[in-house]
Amino acid sequence: MFEQALSMRQVAAEKKIAYKTLVSAGLIALAVALPQIVHLILGAPGGVKWLPMYLPVLIGGCLLGAEWGLAVGVLSPLVSFLLTSALGNPMPAAARLPFMMAELAVFALVTGLFSKLIAKNALWAFSAVWAAQLAGRAAFLGIVALAAGHTELTAAAVWGQIQTGFPGLGVQAVLVPLIVIGLRALLLKDRADD
Repeated sequence: MFEQALSMRQVAAEKKIAYKTLVSAGLIALAVALPQIVHLILGAPGGVKWLPMYLPVLIGGCLLGAEWGLAVGVLSPLVSFLLTSALGNPMPAAARLPFMMAELAVFALVTGLFSKLIAKNALWAFSAVWAAQLAGRAAFLGIVALAAGHTELTAAAVWGQIQTGFPGLGVQAVLVPLIVIGLRALLLKDRADD
């Protein structure tokens, strides 16, 4: 969607990369900050319930497409882990980090695959987010099940986390598409004005 908006404005390739890098960095920063805010207000259980890091990642895929969204999905938990480890309280925990990177990569990749459709019709944002949530959570559960015996996480524990996160998924299933629809209207506004 962002690519289409930049192309409409005939932005040069080098500037497109710069803009996408800035947007990606902003989304990663948001993905690091939101969990900190939620944990500060609601404690660690709030993070598992409301899944704050997922929101910017889902937006990133819808907005930036599969490749750039994938980078946001992979880098968000990694950057969060590195920054919070330096402060003495790693989030996500080291044992969960590779699984969360894979899960958020799936979230971003799936929403990113819908990006061009969203540029044409904003309502595709709903399908994009729902498909990403289903695929991402299934990937998390599946990868943990495949890694049984090599990780302290168990499929039963992950299933419990998935169930705890249903409220967050529900809110994001509505909120993210509405945000994406609003961003689309802003990005493609000049097109209507021409």
